[in-house]
Amino acid sequence: MKNLELDNIFIPSKIPSKKLMIILHGRGDSSAGFTSLPDILAIDEMNYILLDAPFEYYTGYSWYPLPPNQLPGIEHSSIVLTKVLDKLFADEFNADESFLFGFSQGALLTFEFGARYEKVLAGYIAVSGYIYDEVKLLFEINEDVKASHWLYTHGTKDTVLAFDKSKKQIEFLQENGFEVAFHAFDKEHTIERHELEMIAQWMKNIV
Repeated sequence: MKNLELDNIFIPSKIPSKKLMIILHGRGDSSAGFTSLPDILAIDEMNYILLDAPFEYYTGYSWYPLPPNQLPGIEHSSIVLTKVLDKLFADEFNADESFLFGFSQGALLTFEFGARYEKVLAGYIAVSGYIYDEVKLLFEINEDVKASHWLYTHGTKDTVLAFDKSKKQIEFLQENGFEVAFHAFDKEHTIERHELEMIAQWMKNIV
């Protein structure tokens, strides 16, 4: 779509609707890496926009620098995503019928941006990521998003982002009133087809 802050690939729904899934890739990837997702999810009334992160990283893009210098990039990407989603929801789509999906770095932004964003979406899906600061997130969260639907998945064999650390962060959120459904998968730092099929069913139960 044109006139957005980020380059993107837009894939229209097969059935006209104002539903939108916003997809955030991981470090070093791009929007092109997720073009097969709509066919796997098979939700005919869902539009999809696949965003390129703002920072170049080798042959792809990233949402923020590597540790320990993540925070400025996270904050910048959150500002840019706010502009993008504000534009999308002002012009063509309904926030309360839309989903935010992120993998790896995109999963972190799903939490760090999505939980603070002023508009409440129908659902939030984070895959194989982590939270930069879960305590600060709870303090700054848009309280209304707690009533929405949140899903987090992670691989028990992930050697890039540790499963145990992310699991403890999600448990901390759960213990403090932020309900996030957590699903572990026997996988590495990737997305499995059967995982996406589970996500698709979760989304269909909402839409």
